[in-house]
Amino acid sequence: MRRKKNKKKKLIKILTILILLGGLASYIFLMRVKNIYIVGNKLLTDQEIIELAGLENYPKLFKNSSFSMENKIKVNSYIESVDVKKDLFGAVTINVCEYNLLLKNDLDNMMYLSNSKTLPIDNEIVGIPTLINSIPKDILNAFLKKLDKIDKDILSQISEIKYEPNEYDKDLFLFYMVDGNYVYITTTRLNNINKYDEALKVLEGKKGILYLDSGNHFQVLE
Repeated sequence: MRRKKNKKKKLIKILTILILLGGLASYIFLMRVKNIYIVGNKLLTDQEIIELAGLENYPKLFKNSSFSMENKIKVNSYIESVDVKKDLFGAVTINVCEYNLLLKNDLDNMMYLSNSKTLPIDNEIVGIPTLINSIPKDILNAFLKKLDKIDKDILSQISEIKYEPNEYDKDLFLFYMVDGNYVYITTTRLNNINKYDEALKVLEGKKGILYLDSGNHFQVLE
């Protein structure tokens, strides 16, 4: 009798565990997305990324795999890489890495990204310089590679860029700064623009031309 009772108890335990597991599996399968967290985006809005991932209606959590959502988001030209994570509490976290937007070109009405791709100008995007004249393609490509390494806070302080070569420097540029100053610089010395804020500290509010193409001297404009 005891053996029969023990077997019955074990069977009840097994059935209970199976029912609980089945209920948990059903709960997870039917669970809908409850929270969406977007991290790393600057060019695309949260809503744009949510729509790309197909999450705008908060569907079932496991309706779409993380892999399929990543592929949908990567279709956008701004996206360099993306990582989607889901948890059992209904949260979806989307970490995106966007290409850097380097400049706008007034001549062809295109924007240049760090991967050398171009997109039509979006006038709602601010904080990037505008190229105002033509430039040979090879010089432009080299310039963009260097520009991609510039501190983004410094890049946002450049209003316009003019290609202004002379007999000594074929890669000379003139930067029109947002604060009213001017900067002459070459592609090979472009990283020096990262020190722009430091240079301003010793100018005592004066306006003028900062020559970073050869040396680091400043000409005050009357």
